[in-house]
Amino acid sequence: MSLPAAARTLPDSSASAAGTAGPAAPLASALLRAQRGELAAFRELIRAYQDGVYTLALRMLKVPEDAEELAQDVFVSVHRHLGKIASEAHLLFWLRRTVCHRAIDRLRRRPSHPPMPLDSIEEVPAQDSSRDPLLERRLQEMVLRLPPMARAVVLLRYQEDLDPPEIATTLEMPLNTVKSHLKRSLAALRRGCGEPASPFAQEAGHE
Repeated sequence: MSLPAAARTLPDSSASAAGTAGPAAPLASALLRAQRGELAAFRELIRAYQDGVYTLALRMLKVPEDAEELAQDVFVSVHRHLGKIASEAHLLFWLRRTVCHRAIDRLRRRPSHPPMPLDSIEEVPAQDSSRDPLLERRLQEMVLRLPPMARAVVLLRYQEDLDPPEIATTLEMPLNTVKSHLKRSLAALRRGCGEPASPFAQEAGHE
């Protein structure tokens, strides 16, 4: 599926939650060894996934200290539940789901406050020199204004490149709810860029 023009300018992470995990076999071996109690193997898993976990947490929370704390909590939790992880794919799914749910809980507990000014939003290096940096920053600000669950849906779709059914499974919500979040959120982002909403609505509604 081709990403809509305005949403395409949402900054990509330097590594998704999959990270630059390297060859599958070494990670599979690290997972098995970590499940047998080898701390060195668990550190390998942390190195493989920490960038993606932190990036997703930061996109959700936008406060580096909070994102670091959440990432640490997630890895402590995954260590406790290693015996339930069936594969690398299951580990990646588990990490994404845990980051999103814990970030949503944190956002809902935060006291209400005005949206952060643009100057407070952390810069992310652009991967495509043809991008408009001002538009990217504007989109970052608008994503911050989305409700927590809608923000998670948008980030999983356009940062993590998950399809709506995968998002529904990750966030444990009905598929139609995912599509509704996408349709409304993308329309709002498009309006914020001063463009018509209909192309977004069509893209979200026909995935």
